[in-house]
Amino acid sequence: MDKLISNFYKCLLLLACLSMLAAFGSIMLGVIARQAHWDIQGLDAYAGYSIAATLFLALPETFRQGDHIRVTLLLQKLPARARTVLEYWSLGAGVALSLYVAWFACRLAWISWVTHDVSSSADATPLWIPQLSMVLGCIGFAVSFIDALAARLNAREFFRVPPVGEMAHIE
Repeated sequence: MDKLISNFYKCLLLLACLSMLAAFGSIMLGVIARQAHWDIQGLDAYAGYSIAATLFLALPETFRQGDHIRVTLLLQKLPARARTVLEYWSLGAGVALSLYVAWFACRLAWISWVTHDVSSSADATPLWIPQLSMVLGCIGFAVSFIDALAARLNAREFFRVPPVGEMAHIE
């Protein structure tokens, strides 16, 4: 099961990378089009959709890598018992909030699909299409919080943070 979930995170991260490349391509095409006096309808909207997709799709793997803001300075100062309680509370709250956000994202995409909602820009893209990346990212984020809580309950490591001495050296 761990391998399946890990592959899910990696798949979402790959999609985030592709979305970042799509954003870069859209922006570069827009620059070239302006220089050539072309008018490509909706190009700015597609760049925005790609950037949003990148952000949402990268959430689960970013969380697993420990790159989200966590208050470890506070945790290190607490006694072991208080630290454990705070970690469980934080992970439980994260599960609850991420499940709510995932439910809301699914509901938003569903309503956009049912009502045939389209973007207000000239391209008139059906909004459920770019919202799918938000749905996938939010579901992945909720899964990653559940995975982190399960790892904590089973006394196994979830966060893949290298020790301080092994941080990447920037030259």
